[in-house]
Amino acid sequence: MADKELFIPTRDTVATPPPPGKRKKPKLTADQNIYLAKRQVSGFCFNLISVILILGLCFVILYPFIQLVPTVLSALEDLGNPNVIWIPEEWSTLSFTAAARMTMPEGVMTMVKSIIFALVLMVIQVMVSAMTGYTMARVKYKWLSPVMFVLVVLVFLTPRQSLLLAQYIYFSNFDGLGLIPLLQKVLPNAAWLQHPVAGKEGVIMLINQPASLYMMAALGNGVNQSLMILIFSQFFKNIPKELEEAALIDGCGFYKTYFNIMIPNAIPAIVIVAILAFVWNYGDTYYTRYFDPEGAHLASELATTFIDANKQVLLDRVNKWYGVPVTTDMTFDTLKQAGVLIFLAPLVVLYLFAQRWLVENLENSGLVG
Repeated sequence: MADKELFIPTRDTVATPPPPGKRKKPKLTADQNIYLAKRQVSGFCFNLISVILILGLCFVILYPFIQLVPTVLSALEDLGNPNVIWIPEEWSTLSFTAAARMTMPEGVMTMVKSIIFALVLMVIQVMVSAMTGYTMARVKYKWLSPVMFVLVVLVFLTPRQSLLLAQYIYFSNFDGLGLIPLLQKVLPNAAWLQHPVAGKEGVIMLINQPASLYMMAALGNGVNQSLMILIFSQFFKNIPKELEEAALIDGCGFYKTYFNIMIPNAIPAIVIVAILAFVWNYGDTYYTRYFDPEGAHLASELATTFIDANKQVLLDRVNKWYGVPVTTDMTFDTLKQAGVLIFLAPLVVLYLFAQRWLVENLENSGLVG
């Protein structure tokens, strides 16, 4: 039997694929071409409608602020000038100067104190809300967990104004569950403990006491704090329990597991709650006017200064301070708008620096799909 010749493939016997740029596209049928054309047209229409809606929404939101430019940056004498539409004839910051002088009795320190006040309450609320939310997420009882959830939701849904009378009675005769005498011995120099109620032993008055604001935040009853607790509770529920079980096997106790395992994993929720807490406390006028009416809070100053009852008084001040001969209702509205922009300045700066963190951590927190 003769030996078969060994077949060796050559360039002539092996089909070489065509170059990538010269590959022939498969021919499509008429129905396929129609389908692709419909998809392209529908995609283009969807993108066009989306762009129009986004531009329209931006216009609706930004138009009032754009319209403020020729108003608050115009000279007060030119207000109401029909020739001024978008660009002032004479640029002036007198509106901001007058509004700052009216709403910031301590100058820039009024805003600084408002920011510090909001930051301190933010830290307290984040700490307390995280611990409470973790408890709600991990402590399971047949009847206690649903009851706790319902109570937290009810606190969030109940308007604060409806609790005004009850809060006034409670804080006017605050007994601290019988701990006031002990606290007075432990903290003899605490100013907020030095306001006893006449005829009642171990009872103090906390109305008009700034310490009440920090106490409420520490007890989980700060500004919108129930929502912060719900955010943490929902976030901790999504963290696998295996992490805690592994930490327990490695010898970590409850507190070490909470601070070394759970808190680092809860950074997205912490960022969201911290931003919300700062914004809400910085702009709060209900509790600040109720418990600290004499304090330097820019939001309260703004809310109590530019009211109709003070209109003529403020206009007379502007005329006296700056010699503006024309002081109309438009002047009052311009001063009010300038005051609002001054108040919003820290929030705008916060948004510019925290925008990326806010978007990323909002997605990671599980609050959005």
